[in-house]
Amino acid sequence: MGIEDASMRNGRALSDQWADSVVVRPRTTEQHITVNKRLVLGFAISILTLIIVTAIAITLSVSFERCAAESSGALAANGSSNSKWKQSRDANISHRDSEDGQQPWRHLRLPATLRPRHYDLRLSVSMENFTFSGEVHIEFECVHSTKLIVLHTDRLEVDKVLVYSDSKKAGAMRIQRRFHYQPKQVFVIALHREMKPLRTYKINITFHAHIEHELLGFFRSSYVLNGERRFLAVTQFSPTHARKAFPCFDEPIYKATFRVSLKHESSYQSLSNMPVEASTSDEDGWVTNHFSRTPRMSTYYLAWAVCNFTYREAVTDNGVVIRLYARPDAIQSGSGDYALHITKRLLHFYQDYFKVKYSLPKLDLLAVPKHPYAAMENWGLSVFVEQKILLDPDVSSFSYQMELTMVVVHEICHQWFGDLVTPVWWEDVWLKEGFAHYFEYIGADFLFPKWNMLELRELVMLLFGLIWIPKFTVSIQVQFISLPILISVSVCLQDYLMTHMYGNAARDDLWNKLSEAMQREGKDINITQVMDRWTLQMGYPVVTISKNDSLDNSVTISQEHFVYDTDAKIQNPELFNKSFQWQIPLTLAVGNSSHISTETIVWVSNKTETHRVGHMGSETWLLGNINQTSYFRVNYDLHNWRLLIQQLMTNPTIISVGNRAGLIDDVFNLARAGYLPQNVPLQMISYLSQETEFLPWHAASRALYQLDKLLDRTEDHSLFSDYVLRQVEPKYHKLGWPATSPEGSFMQAAYQTEELQREVMMLACSFGNKHCHRQAVSLISDWISSNKNRIPPNVRDIVYCTGVSLMDEDVWEFIWMKFHSSTAISEKKVLLEALTCSDNIFLLNRLLNLSLTSDLVPDQEVIDVIIHVGRNPLGRHLAWRYFREKWDILNSRYGEALFMNSKLISGVTEFLNTEAELNELKEFILTSGGESAPAFARAVEIVQANVKWHILFQQQFYRWLRKAPDG
Repeated sequence: MGIEDASMRNGRALSDQWADSVVVRPRTTEQHITVNKRLVLGFAISILTLIIVTAIAITLSVSFERCAAESSGALAANGSSNSKWKQSRDANISHRDSEDGQQPWRHLRLPATLRPRHYDLRLSVSMENFTFSGEVHIEFECVHSTKLIVLHTDRLEVDKVLVYSDSKKAGAMRIQRRFHYQPKQVFVIALHREMKPLRTYKINITFHAHIEHELLGFFRSSYVLNGERRFLAVTQFSPTHARKAFPCFDEPIYKATFRVSLKHESSYQSLSNMPVEASTSDEDGWVTNHFSRTPRMSTYYLAWAVCNFTYREAVTDNGVVIRLYARPDAIQSGSGDYALHITKRLLHFYQDYFKVKYSLPKLDLLAVPKHPYAAMENWGLSVFVEQKILLDPDVSSFSYQMELTMVVVHEICHQWFGDLVTPVWWEDVWLKEGFAHYFEYIGADFLFPKWNMLELRELVMLLFGLIWIPKFTVSIQVQFISLPILISVSVCLQDYLMTHMYGNAARDDLWNKLSEAMQREGKDINITQVMDRWTLQMGYPVVTISKNDSLDNSVTISQEHFVYDTDAKIQNPELFNKSFQWQIPLTLAVGNSSHISTETIVWVSNKTETHRVGHMGSETWLLGNINQTSYFRVNYDLHNWRLLIQQLMTNPTIISVGNRAGLIDDVFNLARAGYLPQNVPLQMISYLSQETEFLPWHAASRALYQLDKLLDRTEDHSLFSDYVLRQVEPKYHKLGWPATSPEGSFMQAAYQTEELQREVMMLACSFGNKHCHRQAVSLISDWISSNKNRIPPNVRDIVYCTGVSLMDEDVWEFIWMKFHSSTAISEKKVLLEALTCSDNIFLLNRLLNLSLTSDLVPDQEVIDVIIHVGRNPLGRHLAWRYFREKWDILNSRYGEALFMNSKLISGVTEFLNTEAELNELKEFILTSGGESAPAFARAVEIVQANVKWHILFQQQFYRWLRKAPDG
């Protein structure tokens, strides 16, 4: 499941930010690879990948603070092992040892007394009035004697309940009472007599409910085809919403098999995880599809859909049938062909890489108009929002193609890491998201080697210096270790999958497999001990390297917890324990104007250490974290920073591309957090006119956009924008715009050249280069006059946004009209975001209102419109006010879909930076925080850091700019 779309997908954030328009300041996930000295000696390289899995998805309907108190000693279960299952569940419950033990429905977790084996689920779905009724038969085993059956239901009306024993005694067991306990979303059945261990029982429940508009559980959506409104219904059960569609044991550990039957009007078709094994028709015009029995799986991976889509099909060499379902017009235009093609290749790739076959006979990809996430990896029925799977090659940019590719690669990986092997509990959700995020780069590199995704992987990190996650969810922000270079570790991944397939796994299961692999190689390393420092502590460290003047050729190395707002340590001491220490594999090199040494490896375990390095003279500089292969920031003494800047100015290629990008990324963030004077990052980017590679430019643009948002409402903002332009314009004029062929069409440049050109163009137009503005206006004018769009797809977002911001209201209306008439999903997204670039407050306000009320704007795009208006300096306070005024409407629409909710809260507040706005935010939270409190808490910390930066550093920043050289 995508955390970023963060993101998180959150994970999707690298490609997201390339697809953003000019005013959408890029955001990047950061991924780091770490090298352990002992591993290097025996194993070459180990790779640590940061996974920030949004606490958003995990906190949906789940209070982790309470979870910490009630279920300390979390689960570490393998679903295929009875003893491990009992151990993990028993750790979370006290059967009769306390007063609460007599009322297990009050606990966050279900009692460990019962274990489901199989569900027989029959549903009747009415698309006429958006209701459904159902009957579920659950076969379960009694683990501990009990009279109580406690399972999950939410928003279901239960009609009838029967419980049967496996004994020869006929008839149903007597029910003493039954009730729904809403605070924990559970349904309780109290029996007259006790159920006995090792016995099997069955419960039959009939129920009915509405197909909700809210994008969770079993929800409805719609689209327009040939002027006709059409409806569909689809499920989204992760993490805790299967209970909205049928009574179930709705926790990941309770794996079972499922047999689903769907009855509906014959004008619709139905899909589920497995193929249809039989279909029957009624005289009343309804059809019932009976789907094959699933493998053992968690409730949140069960899925079904009722729609009238069409499909394209492909078949793998192993006979797996892949179908992509979408709106008929999208299928007819071929918009799904690209995703279908790469999915077929990816199934082959992952099977060969993991040495574990794909487990199901089919894989359906379903493109829906509305969904709370970028995608959801339901086993055999993966659901994607249209913008993340449909591609029109004639109008889609390369960045859109890359973003879509990464989403598909991520979700297909989940068919193994997630569906086949599922985390025991949500604290270990990174076990699936971590692998899926990592294999985005491996899989994409397999598909398109020329994209150089493995090179990108070495830079990409998601910065999370503002710590806000509740302490029990600390382990969500983790890194997992992977050793893809070594055969022994490839076997390790196979062993991990084979051992836990159709079951569950926890972090120690992965660490144990890695330790076993190392032991087979003769290396006695306790991976758990090493990794617990990274998985059980918040955030990441900043490592400071300084020359030690008292010892020749020696350096002092210190580590501390990196945060942007140091006041947060005082306000939340329990979250910022000064004893935080990491075991850090630090690679070091020394260099001068013409040479850089071979890297050495230092294992840093203490707060401060002294180490000897190679010979160092007065003009020798130090460089840490070689090629950005580890997850931490590196700081130096000011003299060393000056030497590094001088090196970049005179001969930047002595330092690798990855390290040039890493230095830029580190220096801006260290200055932002107050570790360095504000002029240091500004001095560093003065070398950019000599930079020929995309990655350093990308790191610089990301940092500059973030800084621009801090400054764009200050009186002296032009000092900053003029300085940035002086660094950008030489490269902009050298690269120019995409070339055209004699026929007038734009020619496709090589990937690296194209992305560098796009990055520089975006900077030039965004910071006010007149030539860039004139070119954009000319292209928009030509489009309007000729009604032929000759703007190259890869820069349309830049041109559209620039044109809307500079030209009159007629251009805005023209773009709005094109948004309505366009059928290409990627083009509609770019057009809609361009409308947020206007400098007309009336038009921005009109767009906000239209986006919330128009059916033509998908829910994801409504969120993006509000966020993008807020990124426009003229619309920032407008978006903030609109957010507060419409909060009740927005919260009712997205309520439990906290991914979208938190994305909105973060996006609309992240660039607020005045005391007045901070006070407004705090006041608003007091009355409207509700269930989104974690997202609001993070927003407060971000805005406090913004305000503090202005107080402490704004004058220093502008003082240096006033004295800065013109070159």
